[in-house]
Amino acid sequence: MYYLISLVIMVVVLFVWQIPADRQENMKLNKANDSTSITLEKKETNNQIPETKPAKQTEVAQKFVDQDVPFTSQAPFGGWSDERQQDGCEEASALMAVYWAKDKGLNSFTAWEKITDISDFEQRSYGEYRDITLSDIVDHIFIDYFAYKKISLKNDISIDDIILELNNGNLVLAPMDGQKLGNPYFKAPGPERHMLVIRGYDPGTKEFITNDPGTKRGEAYRYDENVLFEAIRSYPTGYHEPIKIIQKNIIIVSK
Repeated sequence: MYYLISLVIMVVVLFVWQIPADRQENMKLNKANDSTSITLEKKETNNQIPETKPAKQTEVAQKFVDQDVPFTSQAPFGGWSDERQQDGCEEASALMAVYWAKDKGLNSFTAWEKITDISDFEQRSYGEYRDITLSDIVDHIFIDYFAYKKISLKNDISIDDIILELNNGNLVLAPMDGQKLGNPYFKAPGPERHMLVIRGYDPGTKEFITNDPGTKRGEAYRYDENVLFEAIRSYPTGYHEPIKIIQKNIIIVSK
Protein backbone atom coordinates (compact mmCIF):
# COMPACT_ATOMS: atom_id res chain seq x y z
CA MET A 1 0.00 0.00 0.00
CA TYR A 2 2.84 2.36 0.86
CA TYR A 3 4.41 1.81 -2.55
CA LEU A 4 1.07 2.44 -4.29
CA ILE A 5 0.59 5.83 -2.60
CA SER A 6 4.13 6.83 -3.44
CA LEU A 7 3.58 5.88 -7.05
CA VAL A 8 0.42 8.08 -7.30
CA ILE A 9 2.25 11.09 -5.86
CA MET A 10 5.08 10.71 -8.34
CA VAL A 11 2.63 10.59 -11.27
CA VAL A 12 0.89 13.78 -10.12
CA VAL A 13 4.20 15.62 -9.72
CA LEU A 14 5.38 14.52 -13.15
CA PHE A 15 2.06 15.68 -14.70
CA VAL A 16 2.38 19.16 -13.18
CA TRP A 17 5.91 19.57 -14.34
CA GLN A 18 4.91 18.53 -17.82
CA ILE A 19 2.59 21.56 -18.32
CA PRO A 20 4.06 23.28 -21.39
CA ALA A 21 6.23 26.26 -20.60
CA ASP A 22 4.40 28.40 -23.15
CA ARG A 23 1.09 27.64 -21.39
CA GLN A 24 2.49 28.85 -18.11
CA GLU A 25 3.74 31.97 -19.84
CA ASN A 26 0.25 32.50 -21.31
CA MET A 27 -1.28 32.18 -17.88
CA LYS A 28 1.13 34.78 -16.50
CA LEU A 29 0.50 37.09 -19.49
CA ASN A 30 -3.28 36.80 -19.13
CA LYS A 31 -3.01 37.66 -15.46
CA ALA A 32 -0.84 40.67 -16.29
CA ASN A 33 -3.28 41.79 -19.00
CA ASP A 34 -6.19 41.57 -16.57
CA SER A 35 -4.29 43.71 -14.09
CA THR A 36 -3.38 46.29 -16.79
CA SER A 37 -7.01 46.43 -17.96
CA ILE A 38 -8.21 47.17 -14.44
CA THR A 39 -5.58 49.92 -14.06
CA LEU A 40 -6.54 51.54 -17.40
CA GLU A 41 -10.21 51.45 -16.48
CA LYS A 42 -9.46 53.26 -13.26
CA LYS A 43 -7.37 55.86 -15.08
CA GLU A 44 -10.05 56.48 -17.69
CA THR A 45 -12.66 56.88 -15.00
CA ASN A 46 -10.48 59.30 -13.03
CA ASN A 47 -9.67 61.34 -16.14
CA GLN A 48 -13.25 61.78 -17.28
CA ILE A 49 -14.25 65.46 -17.69
CA PRO A 50 -16.86 66.15 -15.02
CA GLU A 51 -20.28 67.14 -16.26
CA THR A 52 -20.54 70.91 -16.16
CA LYS A 53 -23.76 72.51 -15.09
CA PRO A 54 -24.68 75.91 -16.56
CA ALA A 55 -24.05 78.83 -14.22
CA LYS A 56 -27.14 79.92 -12.40
CA GLN A 57 -28.44 83.12 -13.95
CA THR A 58 -30.65 85.68 -12.32
CA GLU A 59 -33.70 86.23 -14.49
CA VAL A 60 -35.46 89.56 -14.22
CA ALA A 61 -39.20 89.15 -13.83
CA GLN A 62 -41.04 90.38 -16.89
CA LYS A 63 -44.00 92.12 -15.31
CA PHE A 64 -45.95 95.25 -16.10
CA VAL A 65 -44.88 98.26 -14.05
CA ASP A 66 -46.15 101.83 -14.31
CA GLN A 67 -45.67 104.09 -11.33
CA ASP A 68 -47.78 107.16 -10.77
CA VAL A 69 -45.28 109.97 -11.29
CA PRO A 70 -46.39 113.61 -11.55
CA PHE A 71 -45.53 115.09 -14.93
CA THR A 72 -44.23 118.39 -16.15
CA SER A 73 -42.65 119.59 -19.33
CA GLN A 74 -39.37 121.44 -18.84
CA ALA A 75 -41.18 124.46 -20.27
CA PRO A 76 -44.58 124.20 -18.55
CA PHE A 77 -46.00 127.29 -20.26
CA GLY A 78 -44.08 126.91 -23.50
CA GLY A 79 -41.30 129.33 -22.56
CA TRP A 80 -38.66 127.63 -24.71
CA SER A 81 -36.84 130.91 -25.38
CA ASP A 82 -35.83 130.99 -21.68
CA GLU A 83 -32.51 129.11 -21.49
CA ARG A 84 -33.35 127.86 -18.01
CA GLN A 85 -36.32 126.00 -19.49
CA GLN A 86 -34.72 125.19 -22.83
CA ASP A 87 -31.97 123.38 -20.91
CA GLY A 88 -34.20 122.37 -18.01
CA CYS A 89 -34.65 118.64 -18.66
CA GLU A 90 -32.38 117.66 -15.74
CA GLU A 91 -34.15 120.02 -13.35
CA ALA A 92 -37.60 118.90 -14.53
CA SER A 93 -36.69 115.20 -14.26
CA ALA A 94 -35.30 115.61 -10.74
CA LEU A 95 -38.39 117.61 -9.76
CA MET A 96 -40.77 114.89 -10.97
CA ALA A 97 -38.76 112.22 -9.14
CA VAL A 98 -38.63 114.08 -5.82
CA TYR A 99 -42.33 114.94 -5.89
CA TRP A 100 -43.11 111.29 -6.66
CA ALA A 101 -40.94 110.18 -3.73
CA LYS A 102 -42.70 112.62 -1.42
CA ASP A 103 -46.18 111.78 -2.77
CA LYS A 104 -46.75 115.37 -3.81
CA GLY A 105 -48.83 116.65 -6.69
CA LEU A 106 -47.37 118.99 -9.31
CA ASN A 107 -49.13 121.71 -11.27
CA SER A 108 -47.74 123.82 -14.11
CA PHE A 109 -47.12 126.94 -12.02
CA THR A 110 -45.21 125.04 -9.31
CA ALA A 111 -43.23 123.23 -11.98
CA TRP A 112 -42.26 126.49 -13.75
CA GLU A 113 -41.33 128.08 -10.44
CA LYS A 114 -39.19 125.13 -9.32
CA ILE A 115 -37.42 124.54 -12.65
CA THR A 116 -36.33 128.17 -12.94
CA ASP A 117 -35.44 128.39 -9.24
CA ILE A 118 -33.29 125.25 -9.40
CA SER A 119 -31.47 126.65 -12.43
CA ASP A 120 -30.84 129.97 -10.65
CA PHE A 121 -29.59 128.07 -7.59
CA GLU A 122 -27.16 126.04 -9.68
CA GLN A 123 -25.86 129.16 -11.41
CA ARG A 124 -25.28 130.97 -8.12
CA SER A 125 -23.78 127.99 -6.31
CA TYR A 126 -21.86 126.18 -9.05
CA GLY A 127 -21.67 128.52 -12.03
CA GLU A 128 -23.62 126.27 -14.43
CA TYR A 129 -27.12 124.89 -14.93
CA ARG A 130 -26.92 123.64 -18.52
CA ASP A 131 -26.31 120.03 -19.51
CA ILE A 132 -25.66 118.79 -15.98
CA THR A 133 -23.84 115.47 -15.59
CA LEU A 134 -25.28 112.71 -13.38
CA SER A 135 -23.01 113.18 -10.37
CA ASP A 136 -23.76 116.92 -10.38
CA ILE A 137 -27.49 116.25 -10.60
CA VAL A 138 -27.18 114.07 -7.52
CA ASP A 139 -25.01 116.51 -5.55
CA HIS A 140 -26.35 119.87 -6.71
CA ILE A 141 -30.06 119.22 -7.27
CA PHE A 142 -31.12 116.22 -5.21
CA ILE A 143 -28.89 116.69 -2.16
CA ASP A 144 -28.14 120.43 -2.05
CA TYR A 145 -31.40 121.85 -3.38
CA PHE A 146 -34.01 119.29 -2.38
CA ALA A 147 -32.10 117.75 0.56
CA TYR A 148 -33.18 114.35 -0.77
CA LYS A 149 -30.72 111.49 -0.38
CA LYS A 150 -32.48 108.26 -1.35
CA ILE A 151 -30.61 108.16 -4.63
CA SER A 152 -27.71 106.31 -6.17
CA LEU A 153 -25.69 106.13 -9.35
CA LYS A 154 -25.38 102.96 -11.39
CA ASN A 155 -22.83 102.61 -14.18
CA ASP A 156 -22.55 100.41 -17.27
CA ILE A 157 -26.15 99.31 -17.09
CA SER A 158 -28.18 96.92 -19.24
CA ILE A 159 -31.86 96.80 -20.14
CA ASP A 160 -32.36 94.22 -17.39
CA ASP A 161 -30.78 96.57 -14.85
CA ILE A 162 -33.42 99.19 -15.64
CA ILE A 163 -36.26 96.66 -15.47
CA LEU A 164 -34.96 95.33 -12.14
CA GLU A 165 -34.95 98.81 -10.58
CA LEU A 166 -38.51 99.41 -11.79
CA ASN A 167 -39.58 96.02 -10.38
CA ASN A 168 -38.07 97.10 -7.05
CA GLY A 169 -40.32 100.14 -6.98
CA ASN A 170 -37.70 102.71 -7.97
CA LEU A 171 -37.52 105.37 -10.64
CA VAL A 172 -34.71 105.68 -13.15
CA LEU A 173 -33.36 108.95 -14.51
CA ALA A 174 -31.46 108.40 -17.73
CA PRO A 175 -29.30 110.77 -19.81
CA MET A 176 -29.99 110.56 -23.53
CA ASP A 177 -28.88 111.36 -27.00
CA GLY A 178 -32.32 112.75 -27.73
CA GLN A 179 -31.81 112.59 -31.47
CA LYS A 180 -31.73 108.79 -31.28
CA LEU A 181 -35.11 108.61 -29.55
CA GLY A 182 -37.00 109.58 -32.69
CA ASN A 183 -39.71 111.41 -30.76
CA PRO A 184 -41.96 113.13 -33.34
CA TYR A 185 -42.86 115.85 -30.83
CA PHE A 186 -39.29 117.10 -30.44
CA LYS A 187 -38.20 120.08 -32.48
CA ALA A 188 -36.13 118.44 -35.21
CA PRO A 189 -33.59 116.95 -35.03
CA GLY A 190 -34.04 116.69 -31.25
CA PRO A 191 -31.68 117.49 -28.35
CA GLU A 192 -28.23 115.94 -28.37
CA ARG A 193 -28.21 116.04 -24.56
CA HIS A 194 -31.42 115.15 -22.80
CA MET A 195 -32.76 113.69 -19.55
CA LEU A 196 -35.98 111.83 -18.82
CA VAL A 197 -37.66 109.73 -16.13
CA ILE A 198 -38.30 106.03 -16.71
CA ARG A 199 -41.37 105.17 -14.66
CA GLY A 200 -42.45 101.78 -15.99
CA TYR A 201 -42.10 98.85 -18.33
CA ASP A 202 -44.55 96.91 -20.50
CA PRO A 203 -43.28 93.36 -21.23
CA GLY A 204 -46.11 92.78 -23.70
CA THR A 205 -44.88 95.47 -26.05
CA LYS A 206 -41.24 95.57 -24.88
CA GLU A 207 -41.54 99.30 -24.16
CA PHE A 208 -40.32 101.57 -21.41
CA ILE A 209 -42.86 104.03 -20.05
CA THR A 210 -41.37 107.47 -19.43
CA ASN A 211 -42.12 110.97 -18.29
CA ASP A 212 -40.25 112.87 -20.99
CA PRO A 213 -40.01 116.58 -20.14
CA GLY A 214 -38.88 117.45 -23.69
CA THR A 215 -42.48 117.75 -24.85
CA LYS A 216 -45.83 118.64 -23.34
CA ARG A 217 -47.02 115.26 -24.65
CA GLY A 218 -44.34 113.45 -22.68
CA GLU A 219 -46.45 112.04 -19.84
CA ALA A 220 -46.33 108.21 -19.87
CA TYR A 221 -44.62 108.39 -23.25
CA ARG A 222 -43.48 104.98 -24.51
CA TYR A 223 -40.20 104.11 -26.19
CA ASP A 224 -39.18 100.75 -27.58
CA GLU A 225 -36.78 99.20 -25.06
CA ASN A 226 -33.94 98.91 -27.57
CA VAL A 227 -34.43 102.42 -28.95
CA LEU A 228 -34.30 103.90 -25.45
CA PHE A 229 -31.33 101.80 -24.36
CA GLU A 230 -29.31 102.67 -27.46
CA ALA A 231 -30.00 106.37 -26.83
CA ILE A 232 -28.66 106.33 -23.25
CA ARG A 233 -25.49 108.42 -23.14
CA SER A 234 -23.98 110.32 -20.22
CA TYR A 235 -22.68 113.82 -20.87
CA PRO A 236 -20.51 116.28 -18.91
CA THR A 237 -21.60 119.45 -17.15
CA GLY A 238 -21.33 122.57 -19.30
CA TYR A 239 -22.81 123.96 -22.47
CA HIS A 240 -22.48 121.36 -25.21
CA GLU A 241 -19.18 120.09 -23.86
CA PRO A 242 -17.72 117.35 -26.09
CA ILE A 243 -18.72 113.78 -25.25
CA LYS A 244 -15.54 111.74 -25.53
CA ILE A 245 -16.81 108.29 -24.57
CA ILE A 246 -20.18 106.55 -24.52
CA GLN A 247 -21.24 105.65 -20.98
CA LYS A 248 -24.58 104.07 -20.12
CA ASN A 249 -25.11 105.31 -16.57
CA ILE A 250 -28.29 106.13 -14.67
CA ILE A 251 -29.64 107.66 -11.44
CA ILE A 252 -31.88 105.51 -9.25
CA VAL A 253 -34.43 107.25 -7.04
CA SER A 254 -36.15 105.38 -4.19
CA LYS A 255 -38.93 106.30 -1.82
